[in-house]
Amino acid sequence: QLELVESGGGLVQPGGSLRLSCAVSGFALDYDRIGWFRQAPGQEREGVSCMSSDDSSTYYADSVKGRFTISRDNAKNTVYLQMNSLKPEDTAVYSCAATSGLTVQEMCTIRTFFGSWGQGTQVTVSS
Repeated sequence: QLELVESGGGLVQPGGSLRLSCAVSGFALDYDRIGWFRQAPGQEREGVSCMSSDDSSTYYADSVKGRFTISRDNAKNTVYLQMNSLKPEDTAVYSCAATSGLTVQEMCTIRTFFGSWGQGTQVTVSS
C-alpha cells in the first residue's frame, strides 16, 4: 500500500515559479510509474507529466512542455514538479499518482487507471 502526500502549492503571479513535492511511502515495488495530474473546476483531469521509476523515460503534456520539469530524489522518496513561467490557465488542483504496467505516455493520457493517489495541492496563478 503506497501513500502519496503532495505539498508546495500556493498562490503565484503569472510568470512565477513553484515546485511541488510528492512524498512517497510504502512498498517501492508496488509501482514503476509516477506522475503529476491536474484538474481545474469544470474540466477533466489532465496528465501533466509522468516518469518511470528508473528515470529512463518521461512524458509531458504539450501545454507544459518547456515550462515544467519532473524529477525525483530517491534518497528522499520524493518526486518533484518544477513549474516555471506559470500562466493563469495552470490554475488547478495538482495531484501525484503511482501505478505500474503502463508506459509513461499511457499513464498520462488514458482516462482512468488503477493506482495510488495523493490528496492534491492547490495551485493558483493570478495577479
